[in-house]
Amino acid sequence: MRRRTFFRTTLTAAASLALPVPGARAAVFRDASRASQDVDAVTGEGRTVTLRGSAIADFAASLRGRVLLRGNAGYDDARRILNPSFDRYPSLIAQVTGVSDIRRAVDFARDNGGLLLAVKCGGHSASGQSTCDRGMMIDLSPFRDVRIDPFARTARVTGGSLLGALDHEAMAFDLATTMGTVSHTGVGGLVTGGGFGRLGRRFGLSVDNLIAVDVVTADGQLRHASASENEELFWGVRGGGGNFGVVTSFEFRLHPMQRQVIGGRIMFPIARVRDVLSLYAEYAPRVADQLQLDCATIQPPGGAPGVSGFSICWSGNANEAERVLAPIRRLGTPVLDTVAPMDYVALQRSGDIDDPRAMGEYVKSGFVTSIPPALVAAIADRFEGHPQRATILAFQLGGGAIGRVAPAATAFSQRDALANMLCFVDWPHGTDPAGHIAWIRQFWTGLEPFTHGFYVNDVEADMTAAAIRENYRQNHERLVAVKNRYDPRNLFRLNANVRPTV
Repeated sequence: MRRRTFFRTTLTAAASLALPVPGARAAVFRDASRASQDVDAVTGEGRTVTLRGSAIADFAASLRGRVLLRGNAGYDDARRILNPSFDRYPSLIAQVTGVSDIRRAVDFARDNGGLLLAVKCGGHSASGQSTCDRGMMIDLSPFRDVRIDPFARTARVTGGSLLGALDHEAMAFDLATTMGTVSHTGVGGLVTGGGFGRLGRRFGLSVDNLIAVDVVTADGQLRHASASENEELFWGVRGGGGNFGVVTSFEFRLHPMQRQVIGGRIMFPIARVRDVLSLYAEYAPRVADQLQLDCATIQPPGGAPGVSGFSICWSGNANEAERVLAPIRRLGTPVLDTVAPMDYVALQRSGDIDDPRAMGEYVKSGFVTSIPPALVAAIADRFEGHPQRATILAFQLGGGAIGRVAPAATAFSQRDALANMLCFVDWPHGTDPAGHIAWIRQFWTGLEPFTHGFYVNDVEADMTAAAIRENYRQNHERLVAVKNRYDPRNLFRLNANVRPTV
């Protein structure tokens, strides 16, 4: 994710409301009545279980972090995620500060009937699966740290960290790796799904730059995984999402890169949408690896003029930028042109002001290997706005270094994709979303035949097992084997779930 926020920054009416940061450690279970309170919860299979107050108190006492129940100070802040449409209430939230806390939390969820278990890092889950109703949430937000080794050109990142911290620390040494497009995205959720970003075409996906991970698996054990240790777990984590456990540490390969890039947006009136999409279809497959060229068609709410155009990050030689962008310039005079030399970290943060926590959202997405004229027509003929919503159709470009990795090298298999095509609608939280959701579902029926598979970070909560199996292609059988070994009872199911067969 959350890349979607990146495309919203052209909307002048976008809302920005930062989530409160949890305060000092709450006095949970300080009084006897709270310590003895039983709590009803549900398992992953949907069974109701009763968690004894004494067991919860013992669990809380074993953590350096804290356990929050509904009504505790900080509970509401902790349970919220980016999309307020998912207004869910876990029976308990474990705010963990390190590996020991995570192991205890996984043990507690497993040993109490296999509680419905959500893992939250940055809270950008498109399908709301980083929270849950009546289950247990492991909140990784207190567990954040980034360490750079400028000599080895590596970064070690703890499981709750946000990608902006890694960008900031690495660029201090003129180093970088692919890390999404919005700085408050959680590293864990981004990376385990694949990890697109502004440098992906140049350096590969985030998973292509992983050297090693530490994972707490469903049995509560901490396992180190790399190309030479627990190799199958390492393979599965690189694209298999949260299916196999809680990643507590990532080690990334960093690359030398100048701090200043050419970035910004070039947008045209929405009446030029066919021209914009046709140029993108022709030019995108042949751009240089150093160019991240994304495309978006946006209709803001409230009757503001719609736009269609390009989001740009050129990390190559600055003197070549105008030559690279010349085909876009030939489209004519834009209504918005912010392309200029800028600090890479600033570009990575440029979407943060559009944090839509006051906006509900619904997303459809799928990979495309090309953008044929029929797809251009399907978008241009049927795309429409609404006075009470933002409507966005976007392409995030793949290819380059991403496409030069074998599909079986990591669990992420969609190496032949030209782009990830996304369509999403935003509406003011608290208003009826039914009409907006109905529109996007109908609109998507005209686009879906051009897609194959989907980015697991954009998975819908009701995605069928057959669709997930088809998405992973030839890698699915191997993923099932990894799931059978490390999570045979499907404790970690709130994801693009690979179901175990044992």
